[in-house]
Amino acid sequence: MIIQLPEKVKFIIDTLTEAGYEAYAVGGCVRDSILGRMPEDWDITTSASPQQVKMLFPRTVDTGIRHGTVTVLCDREGFEVTTYRIDGKYEDKRHPKEVIFTSDLIEDLRRRDFTINAMAYNEQDGLVDAFDGMGDLKRRQIRCVGNPAERFMEDALRLMRAVRFAAQLGFAIEEETREMIPRLADNLAEISAERIQTELVKLLVSDHPEKMRTLYETGITRVILPEFDKMMTTPQNNLHHCYNVGEHTIEALLHIRKDKVLRLTMLLHDVAKPVCRTQDEEGVYHFYGHPQAGAQMAKEILQRLKFDNDTIAKVTALITWHDHRPLLEEANIRHAIHQIGEENYPALFEVKLADTLAKNQYKRQEKLEYLAEYQRIYQEIMDKKQCLTLKELAVKGDDLIKLGMKPGKELGAVLEWMLKHVLNVPEDNTKEKLLELLKTARKPE
Repeated sequence: MIIQLPEKVKFIIDTLTEAGYEAYAVGGCVRDSILGRMPEDWDITTSASPQQVKMLFPRTVDTGIRHGTVTVLCDREGFEVTTYRIDGKYEDKRHPKEVIFTSDLIEDLRRRDFTINAMAYNEQDGLVDAFDGMGDLKRRQIRCVGNPAERFMEDALRLMRAVRFAAQLGFAIEEETREMIPRLADNLAEISAERIQTELVKLLVSDHPEKMRTLYETGITRVILPEFDKMMTTPQNNLHHCYNVGEHTIEALLHIRKDKVLRLTMLLHDVAKPVCRTQDEEGVYHFYGHPQAGAQMAKEILQRLKFDNDTIAKVTALITWHDHRPLLEEANIRHAIHQIGEENYPALFEVKLADTLAKNQYKRQEKLEYLAEYQRIYQEIMDKKQCLTLKELAVKGDDLIKLGMKPGKELGAVLEWMLKHVLNVPEDNTKEKLLELLKTARKPE
């Protein structure tokens, strides 16, 4: 097995070995290299102590020196170099209380989460694979190093990481490893929201977002996203659907591109259906008001998981309008774009398409034709650069002030009146025409 190490990684490893220490690329970079994937970063493990590493390289940062990690800087690029270690007792379900430095590479690899992440490599010794990570790569499975209960008890986040790696790599979770997840899932309640968020997003934007089903089946969503469990048990007894709410959601995730905002939108677009469900006299289910209620629920969920405000705003806007169907006339579409916000297009079309493709065949062609015409009219409006906001209105507040109007509510009302007119009659968006209309029309109150 030969892995092509980047020159800077090779330089660090060579510098350490020439000084009499052991050093290897380790973990995910080795795994990804074997799989033909581009590693996100390169981590290095060594028998040298942090202080010895610092003495060998002129520019270092003490990123986690208490746990043996020093970042070595090479031309402004950082590489984490960590001393072989044995982890002490884990007291917070996430971090060891203390670490013990060791000279034994195998002991260092033994503490790692999964076999596919417990391989090391350098050009002198080749691949060091003490726990059959290569075998598990060939078997396409995620398996804990050693006892799954011990690995998961040490760090509860590994419960989610097992499913996340399965999603990213398209692997299954080895039976003994998987059986332990629901038994220990409650420990995830002690993990920070930020860490949960990171793992959830990585799963969602992977090639296999359907692994959300695995999070549900192993009891993880019961702890981190209980709203999803309710979705998975809420049927949709109507002509438009062939799945329950949760399965429809999973199907929708598969029909939208790998983008954080879009995948989060599809995950939560129907989150309010369980609380909005009603049943008519014929036994048909309806979910009136679920987009608006869902946007509020999504906001609370995303805040709970510590997402940034920009992501929350984008996701909730798309959820609010995902079921909106304006009449297919130019004026109506201009009003819709103004109301919904230009910034939410064309993402809204992607959401609507994914939602449609995750339903059954009932009126599917009609729905797709509607969406195609909606997009065509939208694009025509955008190509013509028609006025959709006050910013694009030909008349500004200063123009009205020059005519003697005082700043305030009346001025704002006049501008809004002009904008409403231009949304209906876009060719009237000239200063001369709008001021002429203002003279002849009844002024807004």
